[in-house]
Amino acid sequence: MSKASAYFIVNEINGKKDIKRIKSDLDKLRGVISVSMNTMRNSVAVDFDTTGIRKHQLFDELDKMGYDVSESRYEVHIM
Repeated sequence: MSKASAYFIVNEINGKKDIKRIKSDLDKLRGVISVSMNTMRNSVAVDFDTTGIRKHQLFDELDKMGYDVSESRYEVHIM
């Protein structure tokens, strides 16, 4: 398993309903290990297995949900 993290700044996160929806939808994707959010910074952090999903697929999923991602960054974890 090759682990990585993707960090997104998502505009227009409005309350617990959006938080629950984002976490739930991303958690369902094959390869996603964990999803965490910081509502004060409108950030979404996703740890994932790169053999199951790619960063652009996470970005695309947020876009399909109707969220505008203004920034993103990516880190590969060497184990």
